[in-house]
Amino acid sequence: MISGALKILLESGGFDVTLAETAAEASAWEGPARADVMILDLGLPDADGLSVIASLDERGMKPAITFAMTGHNDAATIERCIAAGCDDVLLKPVPVQQLLRIVNKAVA
Repeated sequence: MISGALKILLESGGFDVTLAETAAEASAWEGPARADVMILDLGLPDADGLSVIASLDERGMKPAITFAMTGHNDAATIERCIAAGCDDVLLKPVPVQQLLRIVNKAVA
């Protein structure tokens, strides 16, 4: 439900959005080119979301910018995200306008 709302929000901001509900779907993504931005929830139903970064990187498909999205505001989680290759960590809930501003800045 939240991922669908984020998709609608970002599409209304003019972005092309591909939605993956699981780590397996995200890891298998084969677009025509690597994505500009990925917003990655750590709490995917089938695996730790950070596993997606390594899978995409192995195939040369790691997005230019990756944001981890988590509800855990602790140093260990943030360090783990950065070590895995995330450019920044967004703490849930992310205000709508802030999310749009962050994504717009990332693709500018």
